[in-house]
Amino acid sequence: MTNPRVMHVIISPLLVLALAVPLCAGDKRQKNARTLQDYLASLPQDSAKPQERTAGSLWLDGAALTDLAADYKAHRLHDIITVHIVEQTLAEASASVTSQRGFEANSGVTALAGKVNTSSLESLFSPHSQSKLQGEGKTASNSRLRTSLAGQVVSVLPNGSLVVQAERQVAMNNERQTVIVRGVVRAGDISANNAIVSTAMSNLEIELKGKGVITESTRPPNWIVRILLRVLGF
Repeated sequence: MTNPRVMHVIISPLLVLALAVPLCAGDKRQKNARTLQDYLASLPQDSAKPQERTAGSLWLDGAALTDLAADYKAHRLHDIITVHIVEQTLAEASASVTSQRGFEANSGVTALAGKVNTSSLESLFSPHSQSKLQGEGKTASNSRLRTSLAGQVVSVLPNGSLVVQAERQVAMNNERQTVIVRGVVRAGDISANNAIVSTAMSNLEIELKGKGVITESTRPPNWIVRILLRVLGF
């Protein structure tokens, strides 16, 4: 009979290790997360120098006389802009194959000179083979994401394009969902109501992640816990 104290001593280090693995994995995921600085560094930068203007001039950027005909749309750093995420991906593939092959041959002697009996020689060699192959495969994948959230201009490229980032966090019923959108927007694609559609954004990055009771309940346990469940049987 196994001593319960000995089993407790053996299982305790394994449980400590099982609890430590998810923490290490969480730290690794945080280190692998892409930051805003990494995203901005990956965008192409124009080497052209901006036009110099005389200090004190009435025609400086942002002066009242330079924006008489401008509409109220995002075009400067930290301006607010609404992003409509309309993304849908549909992929389908199917394949089928049918193959059939047969082979049959007969060889023998039916007659010889004279009255020699050839009944035993009529079938000297009679090979026969047949092969058949039939297969079919099909795969389908469909993903859809539709939502709207407000972001801001985090950078203005030298060619006038805007780098937009929008982030939203929703916490409800012990579940937290985070949506992060990043992309490059052309100023002319911004609508009159100061909104942009995700399909018109370049270098688009969309991240949707959740954390809470629903996510934890659907996530499979780590390999150490799976081994313990298999060995101990509970």
